[in-house]
Amino acid sequence: MTTWTDDQQRLREWLQPLLGKISEGHVERDAEAVFPWEQWDLLRATGILGLPFEERWGGLGQDLVTTLYVLEGLGQGCRDAGLNFSVTSHIVSTGVPLQRFGSDELKERHLPRLCSGELIGAHAISESESGSDALAMHTRAVRDGDSFVLNGSKAFVSNGPVADLITVYARTSDRPGPLSTTAFLVDRDTPGLTVGKPIPKMGLRTSPLSELFFDDCRIPASRVLGRPGGGFLVLDHVMRWEILCSFAVNAGEMRDRVERCVEYARTRTQSGKPIGSYQAVSHKIVDMEIGVETARHWLFSAARKIVTGENAAKDVAIAKLVTSEANLASALAAVQIFGGNGYMAEYGIEKELRNSVGGTIYSGTSEIQRNRIASILGL
Repeated sequence: MTTWTDDQQRLREWLQPLLGKISEGHVERDAEAVFPWEQWDLLRATGILGLPFEERWGGLGQDLVTTLYVLEGLGQGCRDAGLNFSVTSHIVSTGVPLQRFGSDELKERHLPRLCSGELIGAHAISESESGSDALAMHTRAVRDGDSFVLNGSKAFVSNGPVADLITVYARTSDRPGPLSTTAFLVDRDTPGLTVGKPIPKMGLRTSPLSELFFDDCRIPASRVLGRPGGGFLVLDHVMRWEILCSFAVNAGEMRDRVERCVEYARTRTQSGKPIGSYQAVSHKIVDMEIGVETARHWLFSAARKIVTGENAAKDVAIAKLVTSEANLASALAAVQIFGGNGYMAEYGIEKELRNSVGGTIYSGTSEIQRNRIASILGL
């Protein structure tokens, strides 16, 4: 059993009174599929967007494990999963690579406003042709003096329609392999950059998503994160953070879901008995409980390995696979437990099922995670 320090518990508890207010109207916002600016500003005021960043940049200076613990609390307390997803996307997409790989000049210019949420971050990795194979991207950046000229397009950019600062990954070499990619920090108002319209989607509807188009975008070489050709190292670092942060939120959402199902099963009667007294129902909830505890084990175990400098590649892949599939199974079970009420939008249960499907696809599909684990095992 994990024991959390008083400071870690205070960091998580200080969020809770506000999360109920932020959750108000979440069903209506999901139906409208618009970014919740008012709720974003409420979260900005808590300081949560600065969790893993150094205090000199306006952050809270917390390590990865503590960051996950607080984000799990966000998932447990806030019913707007789209907003939760935008929060983690913002933190990991630009702030994390900027702090780790950016120049002092770039950090001084952008990190304080990323920590405060004044700027919203996104990253542009996937393309419609390459899917989960990020190294097969076609977007190109060609060196021209002190700049790179960027051409191509990106798909599935979470926060794209509202982002001010975007980490863009592009090919800078025709050579195959990981040394062919470079990461750039790109402002939204860069000439030649066009942000597509928000794309309707199945779930996480309050987290807007769009395509990006680059037409001779001139990016100063000083905006490279890391070094030219080092984009894969940046991406590898970012993806570990993305998986652990976003799925820690899912673990919190799963915990809240179990509690709601337990309460419903105790109070909802059928044939004169609480439905929780029937094994068909109680066993579903037990499986939900096993799922969330298993997910938490792998998420925090992987985070601790990263913090101590151990190789956590397999652990991160397992954490992503276990959590995403357990979240989907949990959400489906909740709909079934709530029955007709679970199927109705009014209760907000059905949207949790829609939201959970994406987790088996983004940040590397379940099939990709199984391939990675197989490779690590030497298969």
